[in-house]
Amino acid sequence: MRIEDKDERDFYEKEAMRSGWNVSTLKRQYHSSLYERLALSRDKDSVLRLANEGAVPQRPEDILHTPYVLEFAGLEDKASYHESDLESAVIDKMQKFLLELGKGFLFEQRQKRFTFNDKNFYVDLILYNRLLRCYVLIDFKADELTHQDLGQMQMYVNYFDRYERVEGENPTIGILLCKKSDEALVDLTLPKDANIYAKEYKLYLPDKKILQLKLKEWLDEERDKNEDNI
Repeated sequence: MRIEDKDERDFYEKEAMRSGWNVSTLKRQYHSSLYERLALSRDKDSVLRLANEGAVPQRPEDILHTPYVLEFAGLEDKASYHESDLESAVIDKMQKFLLELGKGFLFEQRQKRFTFNDKNFYVDLILYNRLLRCYVLIDFKADELTHQDLGQMQMYVNYFDRYERVEGENPTIGILLCKKSDEALVDLTLPKDANIYAKEYKLYLPDKKILQLKLKEWLDEERDKNEDNI
């Protein structure tokens, strides 16, 4: 594979074997910088586990990418497009979308309707992760993320936890896929245990060298912190 970094090479070898990737899928995952995107969403110990174990989700954070890459949707990366356009494009390429999300995802329904206080609400995508044993709700946001978007997703998650989740299942996860995320807004709006995440998506393959540099800088910072604490 001609991948110089041993940890990255070990990760792709394990993922290719365990997930049964063909050559074109392996190339797509490598060129979409899957390893770097997963690593940037994890703590240092979890990054080491990527090389040793592959991307096996054990907690909600393990299914997150930074960013998600939806180049297969075929949409132009233009200033304005409707959220329904993105949703429809993803539904048309559902198999590739589930591959991008990671292991264990099953599609249940789009535009799931539920009624509360005589008002109808709709969740863009309802997925289930059989490894985490929980529902995963996804909403697409083509515009700037707002606290209203976060509050709405909190309501969706609460509804599923109270009325859809059955005994033995884990708490519902909510993911807002945004053109531009705002972590400070998320931290200020939601409680720490909300199980809701706002993550950016890209309609084109990211620059692998930039993501590699970001990952190196982050790992160096973590190493320096550990040395200072000794």
